[in-house]
Order: sequence, then C-alpha cells, then structure tokens
Amino acid sequence: MPTVLIIDDNLSVATALEVSLSLHDLDCVIATTPEQGLDYLSTHSIDLVIQDMNFSADTTSGQEGGALFKRIRAHSPDMPVILITAWTHLDMAVELIKAGAADYIAKPWDDQRLITTVRNLIELGQANRTLQRRNQRELQQKQALEADFDLCGLIWQDRATAKVLEVACQVARSGAPILITGPNGAGKERIAEIVQRNSAVCDGPFVILNCGALPAELIEAELFGSESGAYTGAMKAREGKFEAADGGTLFLDEIGNLPLAGQMKLLRVLETGRFQRLGANRERQVSVRIISATNADLPAMIKSGQFREDLYYRLNVIQLHLPALAARPDDILPLARAFLGKEKHLSEAACAALLAHNWPGNVRELKNLMQRVQLLSSAAQITAADLGLSVAVTKSLTENEPDKAAIEQALVQAEGVIAQAAAALGLSRQSLYRRMDRFGIPRSGTGST
Repeated sequence: MPTVLIIDDNLSVATALEVSLSLHDLDCVIATTPEQGLDYLSTHSIDLVIQDMNFSADTTSGQEGGALFKRIRAHSPDMPVILITAWTHLDMAVELIKAGAADYIAKPWDDQRLITTVRNLIELGQANRTLQRRNQRELQQKQALEADFDLCGLIWQDRATAKVLEVACQVARSGAPILITGPNGAGKERIAEIVQRNSAVCDGPFVILNCGALPAELIEAELFGSESGAYTGAMKAREGKFEAADGGTLFLDEIGNLPLAGQMKLLRVLETGRFQRLGANRERQVSVRIISATNADLPAMIKSGQFREDLYYRLNVIQLHLPALAARPDDILPLARAFLGKEKHLSEAACAALLAHNWPGNVRELKNLMQRVQLLSSAAQITAADLGLSVAVTKSLTENEPDKAAIEQALVQAEGVIAQAAAALGLSRQSLYRRMDRFGIPRSGTGST
C-alpha cells in the first residue's frame, strides 16, 4: 500500500488528511515538525509528502515551508511533494512549484482533487522509479558487455540491440554456424564482425562474400576458387573464399541468393571441411567458421524448392535476428549523432523527426542522411527542415491520436485517474503524460482547466 507522509503542526489538519487518504487505500504517517518529518523520510518507505508552509505560531510567511521543501529535495530529489497553503502563501507556493514541488493545495482543500492528485503523483513516481531501475540495469548490462567483449565500436542503446549482442557474444566462442536474419541495412555484417572478433579464431582472417552481388555462374568460383581455364576468362588459378578464410571466419551475406548447385557444394564443405576448386580434381581441406546472413524468408524458400532444407539446418544452428531500426528506436538518436559528428548538433524538432520516420533503409539510410546534411548544412544546428524527411510518416502516426478535448474528456470520466484515462484512450500512462504536456494539460487534477 502506498504511504503518504503528512508534515503539519496542526494535528487536526493532519488527521483530516489522514482520514481522507485512508478511505482511498492510502497509508499515512504524520509528523508535526519538519525535523520529525525528515526523520520519518529517512526511516520509512515514503511514496509522497504533503507538507504545510508554516510551523511556528503567528508565522505566515511560508519561509519555514520553503526551507523544509529544500531539505526534502536534498534528501530525496525525486520525492513528489504537495504543498498545503493558504491563499496568502500562493506566491511562495508558485516559486516552489518552479523549484520542483509537484503541486499545491489551498486550504480548505477539495477532497476529490486531493485524492486525484495524490493518486496520479504516486503512480507517476512509481513509474519513474521503475524506469530508473530498468535504465540503471540496462546501463550496467551495457557497461558489462563493453568491458567483457570487443563490440567493434558499435553505437547502440536499445534493449532489442542489447539482446542480440548478448547472445552473439555468448555463442561467439562456440564455433557453431550462425545465421543472422534481418532487413537490409540493419547492421547484420557488424554483428558478424563482433562474433568473429570474440571467437576462438579471432586472430584468423575474416572474409566476406556477398552472395547477392555476383552472377550465379561466378559464385562457386568465388567460394571454392578455380583452376586456370576452368571457365571463360579464367586465365590463371585463383583461390576462393574458403581458402582465404582458412583458420578464420567466412561471412556469407545474402545467403538466400546462393544457387542450388552452390548450396549443395556448400553443404558438403560444412559436413566434411573439404572442397574442390572449379576445374580441379584434388580436394582441399580447410577449417572455417561459417556465419551467414539473409533478409529473405528461408523457410518459405524451402517450401518453394529454392533453398535446401538440409543446408538451412546446417547454417541455422544458432540464429540471431537483428530487428529493423524502426523497432530499435533508442538506437536512432545515438547513431544519428555519431554519424553527424561533433561539429554539428540536432535541434529538438530534428530529433522528433528522426524518431517519427520509419527508416525503410534502416541504419544505412540513417547514415547516408546524416552524411548528406553534414555536408550540405552550413549551420551548426541541424533542423527538421534540413533533414528533408517526408511528413507522411509523422502524419500517419498522429492522425489517429486523441486531441486535447478527447484527453480532457477521458480525464473527467476517469475522475482524473491517469491509468484509467490512458486505458480508455488506448495509450500507455507515459504516452498520455507526454500528450498532456504537449497540450498544456496539468498532470494533477482532472485536467479540465
């Protein structure tokens, strides 16, 4: 049960507050002096403080309340504090609101407004503490990953990226084949590089072959090499990617583009470690760790006969799925700032535009955009207009959002309880708070100003 600390030298006032709050399942602790209140704050688990503005007889300046508030903020910076004040103390209360007080309530108070305000502030405080704990936990996990593994300078912040990295680093030393899935431009090659850098063959070569960048008739020669005269234009013998990657890692990008003949030969190499160059009779032996990647639906390709099922299971011993950039929103701004460089910075509107865009080209699109504006913009601050992103995406995100009137109506119907209003609007609490701030709707009370 949430606990409210009431600090008021008038015991009848404190008791009246306690009765009102207890009727709504809120536990209360009463202190009649600032010192007693601060002592309770140190020894009890408190969710919210309600404090008076004066504690000495014949004192009406509110200075004592101001001093107490500052001491509470010094002790518990995130503690929501509601001030109880007579109208003669309104100026002081407004100043303290600017300094971080959550709200003020005039004597005599309205019970319904009081309860609504207390509930919303406790709910917001609990949500903020949960968010802080999660952020702290994620920061510690990020620091541990960066300390324990070579992440190749990867810029990342999102939880979805962290999950991919944790698994990638965990399986890196196993030597098992890894299949990385995800859309084009999401960063699959960088994940493969991280796996290689933390593998048992990290000192060996890291060889890349894009199976989608070569004509089908040349892929086998690229993979396995060729002897002189093996095909038209083969003027001399040349080694293939498997030989080049011997003792290291071979990264096969766009593996779904490998023709069936190449798939069969690749399967044999995975099973035996042996292969032949095109036009040769002698087999060669290699030891290569295989990492492959694709943006294709390989199970669907198996059903249509375009991809061998046995090869799929050979390659897919461990699968890492890297989501699209739009599904990793916390990565967007750190990446954008890194690509933009230190000489320029993003305006608040530019940041909002970047977060609203759906990034069909993923990280590659974001990198290209930042490089372009870095070159073309002469100003130190990059604006939303500089980015030139289509407004269609942002518009589609907002056209179905509730407007100010709808939010105020939902708050009134929910008697100001944020959780109920958010549920009625189909929003999370934090999303509703953001919209309230945007429309200038107070976070306490019913919002019907």
